[in-house]
Amino acid sequence: YCAVRTLVSAHTLFSKFSPSPLSMKQFIDFGSANACEKTSFVFLRQELPVRLANIMKEIDFLPDKLLGTPSLKLLTSWYSQSLMELAEFLEKNPSDRNVLTGFTQTLVNIRNRHNNVVPTMAQGVVEYKDAFGVDPVTNQNVQYFLDRFYMSRISTRMLMNQHTLIFDGSVNPAHPKHIGSIDPTCDVVEVVKDAYETSKMLCEQYYLTSPDMEIREVNAKSPGQPLHIVYVPSHLYHMLFELFKNAMRATVETHETSPTLPPIKVHVALGAEDLTIKMSDKGGGVPLRKIERLFSYMYSTAPSPVHEDNSRNAPLAGFGYGLPISRLYAKYFQGDLQLYSMEGYGTAAVIYLKALSSESVERLPVFNKSALRHYQTSIEADDWCMPSRDPKKLGKFERTQ
Repeated sequence: YCAVRTLVSAHTLFSKFSPSPLSMKQFIDFGSANACEKTSFVFLRQELPVRLANIMKEIDFLPDKLLGTPSLKLLTSWYSQSLMELAEFLEKNPSDRNVLTGFTQTLVNIRNRHNNVVPTMAQGVVEYKDAFGVDPVTNQNVQYFLDRFYMSRISTRMLMNQHTLIFDGSVNPAHPKHIGSIDPTCDVVEVVKDAYETSKMLCEQYYLTSPDMEIREVNAKSPGQPLHIVYVPSHLYHMLFELFKNAMRATVETHETSPTLPPIKVHVALGAEDLTIKMSDKGGGVPLRKIERLFSYMYSTAPSPVHEDNSRNAPLAGFGYGLPISRLYAKYFQGDLQLYSMEGYGTAAVIYLKALSSESVERLPVFNKSALRHYQTSIEADDWCMPSRDPKKLGKFERTQ
């Protein structure tokens, strides 16, 4: 009973605060040579519970039948336990070495506990869909919620990773200059090549062939210099790997009877504000009507790993959450990911990132009245005319031939 009361009071207390977004520059300062573990501890013991409590508030506004699925019950128990574990550090002494060590270990435990949050939430959505179907209002609310929920998760993992990587006393020998998971001089073209090679290997395993890549670089800020930005290479890799998988699969399946495959073309450009990566394929394209659905959680095939139809069992097909989550990674530091398709020809995917670390600031959900209104609104009648399927009979106004 006491534990329940403590959880409710912690939940109520922390959800009253708004999260504090950090810039890439602040992340670097937190982890620089003169980084102070005490400062990071004092910030995180308040900030992590605030971020967890804010998103837990929104979980409560999901449909009751979705909250009642076994997957969602398991997931909410993880969040409750993690919030309680963090709340225990509020009154502890930051100068006590044992407290700092215990906090770092708690973050590792929480991170491990939450490893399967994405497939578990996806499974809950599938359980709900199978039992109750999909209606437009639920689809709209679940889409709004999951974008915010997964973005919140990206942000809490980022905070936990930075603290544990920087203060566990070790240096990554493969990347000695990394500050936690951030590369202060992230070589964008190298990450593109890395993601391409991994996708190519997967593609060749499954299809026994793969398209080549043509890459062009433009550095408008410092012509002739490599394209470097302050970024999290693993986030960029995640986005590019997803886009390459989609482009390769579409290219190979569209040109399966052709003797050669058209290459995937990648352009990388660095300007004063943006670092932009454009990936173009000749994989047949997607009709405009379906583009929005590619980013939908409710309409995806996630996360059924076993398909009756083996043709859909390709490793390049994925679970269906790759694109929406890749777009969240791009948006997390104020960028974006867009798809532009020409049905019958191919698709161009564009990743926009901020060129300046001072402008790369976390994009975080906050639970407030505006968020609440999203969950309470119902879809109203369209205020644009809907074309009827049958041609109108104009009667006496019809011209007679």
